[in-house]
Amino acid sequence: MAKIHELSENLTNQIAAGEVIERPASVVKELVENAIDAQASRIRVEVQHSGLKQISVQDNGSGIAPDQVDLAFMRHATSKIQDEHDLFNIATLGFRGEALASIAAVAHVEILTSTGGQTATRAAFAGGVKKFQEDAGSAKGTKITVGDIFYNTPARLKYLKSPKTELLKIVDIVNRIALGHPEISLTLASDGKVLLRTPGNGNLKQDVANIYGRKVAEKMLTVENEDPDFTLYGLVSEANLTRSSRNFISILLNGRYIKNYQLSSALLDGYGNKLGGKYPIAVLAIEADPLLVDVNVHPTKEEVRLSKEKELSRLITSAVTEALMDEDEASPLFQLTPFKDKTQLDQLEFNLKPNVVDTRRPDDFQLEVSQVAEPEGKTDITNKKETETKEKAEKKENKQEEKEEKTSAPEYVDLNQVREDDQYVLTKSWDQHVKEQTALPPFAGGEEAASPVTSKADQLLRQHLPALRLLGQMGGYLLAEHEGDLYLIDQVAARRRLEYDQILASLEKDENYQQGLLEPLVFDFSVYDYQKLKDQLPLLRQLGLEMEDFGQNTLLMHSYPTWLKGEVTVQVRELLDQLLSSRENDGKSLLKLVAAKAAESNVSRRVNLTGAEAADLLLRLQTASDPYRDASGQLAVVRLSQNDLSKLFKKGK
Repeated sequence: MAKIHELSENLTNQIAAGEVIERPASVVKELVENAIDAQASRIRVEVQHSGLKQISVQDNGSGIAPDQVDLAFMRHATSKIQDEHDLFNIATLGFRGEALASIAAVAHVEILTSTGGQTATRAAFAGGVKKFQEDAGSAKGTKITVGDIFYNTPARLKYLKSPKTELLKIVDIVNRIALGHPEISLTLASDGKVLLRTPGNGNLKQDVANIYGRKVAEKMLTVENEDPDFTLYGLVSEANLTRSSRNFISILLNGRYIKNYQLSSALLDGYGNKLGGKYPIAVLAIEADPLLVDVNVHPTKEEVRLSKEKELSRLITSAVTEALMDEDEASPLFQLTPFKDKTQLDQLEFNLKPNVVDTRRPDDFQLEVSQVAEPEGKTDITNKKETETKEKAEKKENKQEEKEEKTSAPEYVDLNQVREDDQYVLTKSWDQHVKEQTALPPFAGGEEAASPVTSKADQLLRQHLPALRLLGQMGGYLLAEHEGDLYLIDQVAARRRLEYDQILASLEKDENYQQGLLEPLVFDFSVYDYQKLKDQLPLLRQLGLEMEDFGQNTLLMHSYPTWLKGEVTVQVRELLDQLLSSRENDGKSLLKLVAAKAAESNVSRRVNLTGAEAADLLLRLQTASDPYRDASGQLAVVRLSQNDLSKLFKKGK
């Protein structure tokens, strides 16, 4: 049996580092949060080779005294809490005292710090061991440089992603911190190039402009709300400004970026059904009593435990709803159509003109009563019931006559009058409609679309879907039959499948015919998205999106592929968002992704098809790659056999 022994301090520090320091972005997060806790108003972050070679964080905070440097790099040594009572009243971003010790355990760390005195202190640590400490000169604040991360734990290096991915992780976390602290000037530079700079003037919308672009900031709405426990402030995008993932939602609780599904859902609930399955851009800053928040539930403190979470969710939903309502009231369309407190009665009275819909009972109308033989012994009871029924009918007729004397019977539908007759309402144009419908295929003889002559190869391809005979249309659906089986075809899904096949074939053959633009389209992105797209420009050209790097987080488009229909700017933005949120890396998968998204955008609603157009749609659907579903998996064709129909009507039981 193995003996139990106490682990060395160096090993325990490395284990702790495995929980806190996952990648270079974790180092940046911990060091920047320490700078914020030190009351810094300016923070500069510099990384080399995506942080794998070196990370430097400099601030103008309070600094560390020379005799406190050793304590700062010891585990569970902190100035932010004193006893167990402070653990439930945490007002700082950090409190465990593990960050510096964990970083020093897996990297080379050098610190230069000054409290504003005549001399500063420089010290170096490696592998959890102090190398030296000396006096130096420096302005008030702290600069920590981390190099050769995971040099003594090489197994951790193989779990890191590509340098570009690691840089994007750093950009993302710095963006979140900047949005949570608009009063702090934050600068992020990579290999000498500035990626982000915020002014630190407390203007959240200006920070959003620096991170997501000016055009996005112009479409952000202010949300404000409060109750005795929470104060809410932030910005949310208009309902027509959306993204394809939740990555653009930032929830900050007491300045700390957190992940909370319920609060994110409350934000989406505020939009109702205006988003169409997409997600808004939002920054919500929540101030709460620290007693209501337990941040000591996750190593990186991204997840917290909240008291009164339901109350906070309702506060968020109502704030977002009010902001969107204010935006609707400010729109010109709303001003042209003033809001009415209640629906007026005249809006419900549909004057269909005299004699268009005749609801009067015919004069010679009689209710047929079937004579049923009654058994002996029940005749008296039956006669008594018939007498009572006749008396009730006479009273009802008298009331009806009195009512008709007061008001003459209208010759049109009056929604304010209760109908008392049991006659069906039939329009006088019914016969005309029936005549028009029977004149259409397949009822009319000789008007069906003629079947073209096909080769054997085409016949083999059409084995996917048999040759269907059109029966008719109902709403957005086609009804067809083949050898006694009934086929129901979703018009939109079928057209999307055909559109997808056509676009995909064009992309695979590299036949991306372009339509030139008089003025190039300008697309602004966040630093995160810009860095990601800039490396994929050759792939975008392969997809037919001819884009050019214009600098300052901006891409230009001088032409667009002809298979894009509708508003080009919206279509291209949706395609780029889909690419950014996709995890597909190979070119073929991305081609299918773009084709599916373009087909969905190009075919968004049903259209009225003539008989010939509907028959042609069924004919072309036979050669589709998958005629039974569209590219998203939505059903396009449903087959009901004779056996299925018999089961539906429960025959044979």
